Amino acid sequence: MDRVTVSLGERSYRILIGNGLVDRAGDHLAGFTRNGRLLVVSDETVWSTLGARLQTGLGDIEAVPVIVPAGEDSKSWAGLRFVVDSLLSAGVERSDHVVAFGGGMVGDLAGFAAAIVNRGCRFIQVPTTLLAQVDSSVGGKTAINVAAGKNLVGAFHQPSLVLIDPLLLGTLDDRQLRAGYAEIVKYGLIEDRPFFEWLEEQGGAVLAGEPAARTKGITIAVNGKARIVEEDERETSGRRALLNLGHTFGHALEAETGYSDRLLHGEAVALGCVLAFDFSVERDVCAAEDAARVRRHFVASGLPATLSELGLAGIGDRLAAHMVHDKKREGGRTTFILARSIGQAVMDKAIELADVARFLERAR
Repeated sequence: MDRVTVSLGERSYRILIGNGLVDRAGDHLAGFTRNGRLLVVSDETVWSTLGARLQTGLGDIEAVPVIVPAGEDSKSWAGLRFVVDSLLSAGVERSDHVVAFGGGMVGDLAGFAAAIVNRGCRFIQVPTTLLAQVDSSVGGKTAINVAAGKNLVGAFHQPSLVLIDPLLLGTLDDRQLRAGYAEIVKYGLIEDRPFFEWLEEQGGAVLAGEPAARTKGITIAVNGKARIVEEDERETSGRRALLNLGHTFGHALEAETGYSDRLLHGEAVALGCVLAFDFSVERDVCAAEDAARVRRHFVASGLPATLSELGLAGIGDRLAAHMVHDKKREGGRTTFILARSIGQAVMDKAIELADVARFLERAR
């Protein structure tokens, strides 16, 4: 078992990574119970597939399930109200720990509910998708989607523990795995060129579920995020903003496709990273060969790397318009994360959206 610590003073917590951890969940979660029970927020798909496994792994600990419909529609005001009302009906107290058992939607929703119910109780992340394991379960960002955009209402609320079991990924289809893999690649692009080079060699093994490769990929990615979160917990210094490489473009793509299964979040991040590198080349920040290398790796991994393959070419103005609602907007400008090279992401607050729109019009 691998252990990663996110050092944030009194909000510090451990991330445990290992095959079969959910089957021994009671050993790791016993210290977080009250009256021998845990409130567990999950969605219908995850609970029907993995709920019995978690309950067995908890042993003598009673799991009190709060189940929402699967899909992004649950990450809403209505979904938040349902979870909060359900927790209160179950007698949640501030000393309780709510367990988020599911993908990123469940983690964001359960974490936000925990942040506000009774003015705040604690929670534990048990992510069941690759994307959630390497990204959304770590760092304390919780949120719901609203009419104006994705993740615009939420709170920073750090978990007490993150339990990552790579064996849970056996229930995912290949498309979901590839989408999660995009977030792994992102960490190499931000600050770890040797990790990206390792992924060029071993990415296929990570995707295929080879145990050592998958666990190593997850652990390095989680360590990367933990380091950045420790330096900039609430995204005030700019350091944590680097984690948004590919996301400003990606969120615009998701908005244009209606936050639907037409484009999964990780797929949008992959294409967003390609666009960020291409835009960096156009601005004479990054070498063209690095951008081409990034594109090749995402293509080899089965992820989208062009606007044309999604039917989104030639709509630069529409895509740029979505960026007006980006959370990183400050002083009327959208902050972009660009790249000087593979492994060296940089923040740029001086970019005009009109220039982005023209770039996207030309991109194919």
